[in-house]
Amino acid sequence: MDGTQVMGLRNVNSICSLSEMDDHDLSRLLDKPRLNIERQRSFDERSLSELPMILTRGSYDNYEGMHSPCGRSGIDTPASWDRNSFDPHPIVAEAWEALRRTLVYFRGQPVGTIAAYDHASEEVLNYDQVFVRDFVPSALAFLMNGEPEIVKNFLLKTLQLQGWEKKVDRFKLGEGAMPASFKVLHDPVRKLDTIIADFGESAIGRVAPVDSGFWWIILLRAYTKSTGDLSLAERPECQKGMRLILTLCLAEGFDTFPTLLCADGCSMIDRRMDVYGYPIEIQALFYMALRCALSMLKQDAEGKDCIERIEKRLHALSYHMRSYFWLDFQQLNDIYRYKTEEYSHTAVNKFNVIPDSIPDWIFDFMPTRGGYFIGNVSPARMDFRWFCLGNCIAILSSLATPEQSVAIMDLIEARWDELVGEMPLKIAYPAIEKHEWRIVTGCDPKNTRWSYHNGGSWPVLLWLLTAACIKTGRPQIARQAIDLAETRLLKDGWPEYYDGKLGRFIGKQARKYQTWSIAGYLVAKMMLEDPSHLGMIALEEDKQRKPMIKRSSSWNC
Repeated sequence: MDGTQVMGLRNVNSICSLSEMDDHDLSRLLDKPRLNIERQRSFDERSLSELPMILTRGSYDNYEGMHSPCGRSGIDTPASWDRNSFDPHPIVAEAWEALRRTLVYFRGQPVGTIAAYDHASEEVLNYDQVFVRDFVPSALAFLMNGEPEIVKNFLLKTLQLQGWEKKVDRFKLGEGAMPASFKVLHDPVRKLDTIIADFGESAIGRVAPVDSGFWWIILLRAYTKSTGDLSLAERPECQKGMRLILTLCLAEGFDTFPTLLCADGCSMIDRRMDVYGYPIEIQALFYMALRCALSMLKQDAEGKDCIERIEKRLHALSYHMRSYFWLDFQQLNDIYRYKTEEYSHTAVNKFNVIPDSIPDWIFDFMPTRGGYFIGNVSPARMDFRWFCLGNCIAILSSLATPEQSVAIMDLIEARWDELVGEMPLKIAYPAIEKHEWRIVTGCDPKNTRWSYHNGGSWPVLLWLLTAACIKTGRPQIARQAIDLAETRLLKDGWPEYYDGKLGRFIGKQARKYQTWSIAGYLVAKMMLEDPSHLGMIALEEDKQRKPMIKRSSSWNC
């Protein structure tokens, strides 16, 4: 690889390995037409072979047990389309070419993709780095295309970074923390490659990522499911890496909730947005990572204790989330009629939520049929906002029951204009405005109303929506969303996000050629083409934790 030009950087062999560096809304539902979206049974109710779609890998009893390696391919002819004679959209080849331009090499080996490849931007900031969360859709795209090596390299390199001593302003982070990102520096003179990792010490707001470790575990399982190669997850260093990540999260302390207490800015929503406490995104990822780790940890002396702790937390966490974070029409009416200052175990309003604190918008937004997991629950506080990533992960991980999963899709269908609009997909709804915006965001100029994380529309969320749609037997919802995206994504230069209530405008500070916008589109397309790919990212319902929760009226309408 010596002397080749990639991203304008010269790949050179390194004399320093990572191991050596260790030293150092909004009309009501009945007033608007419903989308003509086909309904099918969810994947939890039937096998993949029953789907009326192109399946090229035979019949499967379930998607949980799938893996199907495919051959490598060139940019213009991805392996899956070669194999299935699928007629791809004209922008697919452009997307693959753009994705490959973002590859980052360490000692001649691809180890990730940079966050954005925007030549027009004067400020690079940290968009030239490989982010753990950003790389996930890229990794899935390469796995689906039969190119697992880059994913394996990424998993191993970030695992070695986990072993570094991590300090933010002289304060040491927990041993299992995973970096938010890393950057490869090439020295052509000394022929030396160096990796610099960021655990939050350089981040805006100096917040360490909580989600990086969870995404790493989820991606390790995706690699294992896609390739059928168990050896990577079984390596001692990977087993230790999973245990270290989970040890940080499973520690017992003063918190009386099984959810994970987090700071603002510790996840995809990486700026102050009032998601501190127990944000749905982190809880859903936490649940999914626990289940993924449970399937990969060895039953040895060190693994048994971790497995027992995971089992206990999963039981408590699933009950807590399904009971207290779930909102539908009936539950909203119940909260509206809550009594306060209740004491003892017989309390119905367990978190002492004041009904007057319910925002006005939610009464018009909530359809009579449908529901979702709200953004946050803590003492005297419920964040009723919709957050896309957390709800999609809840479906994929089966944190959401089959009935709740269907209700989430019903909500998306009923509130299509608000949540999808002209460019999928709202990261959060609704936006925070006026005086509340000043207080909550600290007058953040990037998070103005309907922009960035404050109600912006993010194309990367397409892959999550598509996976959730396939799992719930509603692929047509994903098709309509992808059709919308295809009218603009390439023409607009693959922006990071879009602004406005309907997502009509390219984000005011959005980078062009944002890698996960490109990869998210490719993953969504490949999953629709071959739904068996869902097996690497979705988990079936855990029958042992099947909840004894009374169905609300929205599930019986």
